Amino acid sequence: MGSVDVRGPAPGSRESALLAPEKPVAYVNAVVLSGGSAFGLATADGVMRFLSERGVGHPTPIRPIPIVPAAIVYDLFFSLGRITPDAEMGYAACQDARAGDPLQGNVGAGAGVTVGKWAGFPAAMKGGFGVAKTEVNGLEVCAAAVVNCVGDVLNEDGTVLAGARADDGSWMVARDSFRRFPERSPANWGTNTTLVVVATNADLDKVAVNRLAQRAHDGLAIAVRPAHTTHDGDTAFALATGVLKGAPFDVVANIAVSVVAEAIRNGVRHAVSVDRVSGLAG
Repeated sequence: MGSVDVRGPAPGSRESALLAPEKPVAYVNAVVLSGGSAFGLATADGVMRFLSERGVGHPTPIRPIPIVPAAIVYDLFFSLGRITPDAEMGYAACQDARAGDPLQGNVGAGAGVTVGKWAGFPAAMKGGFGVAKTEVNGLEVCAAAVVNCVGDVLNEDGTVLAGARADDGSWMVARDSFRRFPERSPANWGTNTTLVVVATNADLDKVAVNRLAQRAHDGLAIAVRPAHTTHDGDTAFALATGVLKGAPFDVVANIAVSVVAEAIRNGVRHAVSVDRVSGLAG
């Protein structure tokens, strides 16, 4: 069961209209997070081919149609747009998928992302791909995030974990508590986005899954400051497998807020420096 909540003004996405709670198709077969701006939506074609070869998809009179929502971030700066994800990369991602602890940091859609651009690109740090998971009495809630925000990423206590830094290494927010990027040379509009997927084994209908996607944005707003700006295309997907019956929605949602925030933090904790853009992992 899948749905999505898009709050950024410049998102790049695929199948997002289908995931609205009033649409009758409720199940999705995969979710793709990619870099490459709109070019990166092509990765979903490779995922569709992989699933189609295995007979996976929404049943139709002719053949199953894989339902593969996707969302992208703008990350063309390091490659200057010369390298963009394509369908073959999407297919390869399916081949490489496996259970266990996934790689984090500069991998997949986290390869070229940055954070803390509200003070301009020279102040930015490296973002990345992060995951987090919590299990409580059989209830499992996990999250994955691609962290490419214009804002800073915060610790649980509200201090800056990664973000805009001055030449002396101090946090720029100490000089401007409101992070007033309009007064400086801001990151270009539409070149920043945090993508989130939150998933649970709880049994939720499509309306509840849509509400879960909405609540995922609470975790984003806790971990990113500012979030949902005119410079971001923030998007949150939610998925529910329906295995665990009777889990209260608010418990699922409260845990989801926590794991989304932690996945975002993990994305920058595992990020490695690229060129002159520093990462927390060295």
